[in-house]
Amino acid sequence: MNEEDELFRGHQPLTDEDPTRVGTFWLDSRLVESPAGVAYAAHEDGGDAVMLLLLNEGAAQDPAARSRFSGEINAMHVDTVVARGGEGQDEGRMKIRFRPANDDPQLAHLAPPAPWAALAFDGTRQAVAEAARVLHAVDLLTTPPLGRPAGPDYRLHWIHRGERGATRVWPLSWPGRRDRAGWISILVSWLLMLLLTALGLLLAILIFQNAPLVSPPPPIPSEATESGGGSGSPTSGSPSDGGGATPDESFTPTMEQTGDEEGEGGSPSPNRRL
Repeated sequence: MNEEDELFRGHQPLTDEDPTRVGTFWLDSRLVESPAGVAYAAHEDGGDAVMLLLLNEGAAQDPAARSRFSGEINAMHVDTVVARGGEGQDEGRMKIRFRPANDDPQLAHLAPPAPWAALAFDGTRQAVAEAARVLHAVDLLTTPPLGRPAGPDYRLHWIHRGERGATRVWPLSWPGRRDRAGWISILVSWLLMLLLTALGLLLAILIFQNAPLVSPPPPIPSEATESGGGSGSPTSGSPSDGGGATPDESFTPTMEQTGDEEGEGGSPSPNRRL
């Protein structure tokens, strides 16, 4: 059995750790795996089958590994690369194939999307061998040493971090689902929002419609009215009040006030009995 036969073992089913969708491509099966990442058979809605390469978490968080992966993709023919995405994949000769994820949530606690590339796939062993070559160029497992080996074996610090790289599936269809929402799910969610809004408005109308009427409080007399001052404002004891003042509040002249009203130069008037 040669190396290609060992690499191509047929289409393996997806595991629970594998994403269901990367970018706009639906993943169908696994083709080949290495410590750097996984190659999947995938397809796009209304498009041809592709081979999608996705880096694992360890390689995706290493700048040198991302640079090696980007260099391998940039060296390919323009017709071979269908699309690419993820962190650090918008540079180089193949940046024309970059697809930004503008509709994905960008939160501080979420890791950047892992680098990926969708390549033209004809289902042959040579295509799978090419995917394995790209992944091994990232993890350096098959790269020959530059000189004579000496000392302990060299291993990449992320070689055992084989978890799938960060991907985004947005918007989600329903809680607990891992696939992307279609237009039916989005329409149903909007109808539910409109129904809840209408129900809230109806409850508010019923609550305020049955509320008892409250009469306004009596007017508070102004300070000028209480002191009897102010130009043009009637006093509290004048008849123009229209009966607003109580008998206790009516104006009654006193002896001191009478004497003051006679004038300064005149003789005081005799005291009058009231």
